[in-house]
Amino acid sequence: MPLPDAARGDVGLPVSGSSISIPPMNRYAHVFEELRDRNEGAFVPFTVLGDPDPESSLGILEAFVAGGADMLELGIPFSDPVADGPVIQAADNRALEAGVTPTSALAIVSEFRRRHPRVPVGLLIYANLVVRPGMEVFARRMASSGVDSVLVADMPMEESGPLRRATAAAGVGAVAMATPLSREDRLASFSRLDAPYIYVVSRRGVTGKDSSLSTSARPLLRRVRSACSAPTLLGFGISRPEHVREALSAGADGAISGSAIAEIISTHVGSSPGPISARKRRALCSDIEAFVRAMKASTHQGAH
Repeated sequence: MPLPDAARGDVGLPVSGSSISIPPMNRYAHVFEELRDRNEGAFVPFTVLGDPDPESSLGILEAFVAGGADMLELGIPFSDPVADGPVIQAADNRALEAGVTPTSALAIVSEFRRRHPRVPVGLLIYANLVVRPGMEVFARRMASSGVDSVLVADMPMEESGPLRRATAAAGVGAVAMATPLSREDRLASFSRLDAPYIYVVSRRGVTGKDSSLSTSARPLLRRVRSACSAPTLLGFGISRPEHVREALSAGADGAISGSAIAEIISTHVGSSPGPISARKRRALCSDIEAFVRAMKASTHQGAH
């Protein structure tokens, strides 16, 4: 799966205008509407762009789609991902060791968008990646590569006004995050945001697998529902089909899973850094496709 030249270094972003003809926010609205019509929840896989290498990363995104993912959430590798546990931290390190930069990460998104013009793509990233090039510049780069939404994990809502203005101007949605510690006034402010969805954190702490969803997920989802009408996606601790079923039965519109996918990648890559072989890549993508298919199956009517 050859990538554009920009995916091999920090040399500028390709822009495929025809692939971005659908307005970003409309992609989310369209998919959520289709899911409601089919009485399904959304399954959203997460991976760090460039993990374990750019070519394999694009193959993983293709495996997500082949497995039936409704939308994607992607990270740009960062040296200090404070909201993530050790499994995704290791994924960031693998991508950084592979030489992936923010520009080459977005080039992977651009190539994916060229192939899949209708699949919503969101970024979950960290503030330094946005602030360093400038919020307006980064927002334009996201839009040019086909990104639909962004969530900056370590940027408080009270400080996110400039970013929200920049993303709105670029046509990229800004996602809000609700946690078990979110106050009522913060949840109430979600109704004033034009967010494509609300990322609901199922528990305190960092990302990672868990034996069951936190007991705080259901009451938190009720609180978010009473505060705004935006769709909700539950994340943190989603690693098995029963977790997806629990998320939907608790009132979420969908579930996000990342650490389980990063563990699959880690198992195939092992301790040797660098690009993996074509044989390993095929096996990796096959396992990820099977994982996504099983998780997606649990969102179907009658599955929960």
